[in-house]
Amino acid sequence: MPAPALLAVLARRRIILRALVAAATTAILAGAFALCAAVAVLGANATSIGSMCSSAALSGQRGADVGGVLDIGNSSQPPVNLTARQMSLAEDYISVGKQLGVPRDGQIIAIMMALQESSLRMLANVNVPESLNYPYDGIGSDHDSLGTAQQRPAAGWGSVGELMDPIYNVRAFYGGPSGPNRGSPRGLLDIPGWQTMSKGQAAQAVQVSAFPDLYARWEPEASAIVVALAGGTAPSPCVDTPSDSAPTPESEDLSQIRKDILRFTQTGVGGSYVWGGTAFKAWDCSGFVQWVYRQAGINLPRVEQWRVGVRTTNPQPGDLVVQNAQGPNNWGHVGIYAGDGMMYSALNPSVGTLVHPIAWNSDTAYFDLLTDN
Repeated sequence: MPAPALLAVLARRRIILRALVAAATTAILAGAFALCAAVAVLGANATSIGSMCSSAALSGQRGADVGGVLDIGNSSQPPVNLTARQMSLAEDYISVGKQLGVPRDGQIIAIMMALQESSLRMLANVNVPESLNYPYDGIGSDHDSLGTAQQRPAAGWGSVGELMDPIYNVRAFYGGPSGPNRGSPRGLLDIPGWQTMSKGQAAQAVQVSAFPDLYARWEPEASAIVVALAGGTAPSPCVDTPSDSAPTPESEDLSQIRKDILRFTQTGVGGSYVWGGTAFKAWDCSGFVQWVYRQAGINLPRVEQWRVGVRTTNPQPGDLVVQNAQGPNNWGHVGIYAGDGMMYSALNPSVGTLVHPIAWNSDTAYFDLLTDN
C-alpha cells in the first residue's frame, strides 16, 4: 500500500478509536451519576407532605442551577431539595398545565412523572449524540430517551431537537387537542378516564414504563411541589437543624474489619455531595461507600456495589444499605449501616454526608460484603 494511503487508513483508525473511548467514558460516567441521581437531587421518598421552606432567593434565578432553593420535609423526613433549575422545570409543568386547563391532580401527575423519569432534569443521552448539542442538566443512557419526561424519538414523541426543548416535553406529556402529537403517542389528556385512575396509574398510562409501580411513590413530593409553586403561600426561610448524632454500637461485638469500616465512615461525615465524585469528602453516595471500604482494604466497583455481597436480613454495622428500588436488584441509593436503625450516607447536595435514620428512604435492603459472618 502506498505510504499516503497507509497514513490515511491509520488516521481514520485513530479517529474511530478516539470516538469509541469518548463514548465509553461518557457511558461509565452516566452510570455512576444514575446510581444516586434521585437521592442526590431530591433527598428521599417522604410519606407525608410536611413544611416547605426556601433556602435562597428565587428572583432572577430561573433556569440557574445555584443550589437548593426549596426544601420540603418535616422532622421525621429529609428535605426534598430542589435547585432553581428544577423549580424552573417544575413551574413549566404547572404553568402550561394551567394554560391547558389541566386540574391540580393532573399537574401533580406530571411532576410525579418527571421526578421518576429524570429527577426533574433535562437529560441528554449518550446514545443520541445529537442531543449533546442542546442545553442539558445531565446525561442518560436509556435507549434514545430524552428530556424531563424521557420521551423517545423512536416512539414518535418528537425529533431530538423538540425533545430537548423543556416546553415541548411538557406539551407532549399533557397532549390533548393542542398537543404536538395529536394523540399519537397519547398524552395525559388523551387517556380516557384518567381522572378516575390513581395518579401513578395515570402517569403509567402515558409513559408505558417497564416499571409501572414507581411513579406512585413520588405523589407526596409532587403534591408538595405543586402546592408550593402553584400560587400558594411563599415558603418561609429554612432554619438549619443539627443532624442526629452517630450511634455507638458495642465495639466488643464487632470484628476488627467492621470496627475499621465504622471508623473510616465516621471520618467522612461532613463531606460534600458531588455527583460522580470519588475524592475524600467530595463524593456521591457510591463514591463515599467505595472510599470507606478502600480504606479498610476492600476494593469495590464504582457502582452497583451490592452485587459483590450477599443479601442479609440481619445486618451488622458496616454492612451495605441499599434503598429506593429502581427495578429488580437495582437501587438508587447506597450507604453503610450504623446500627440502631441508622445509616451513614452521602445523601444529597443539601445535607452532604451524615448519619441519618434508615427510614428517611424506602425499599431498604442490606448486603454483607464482608467475610466475618
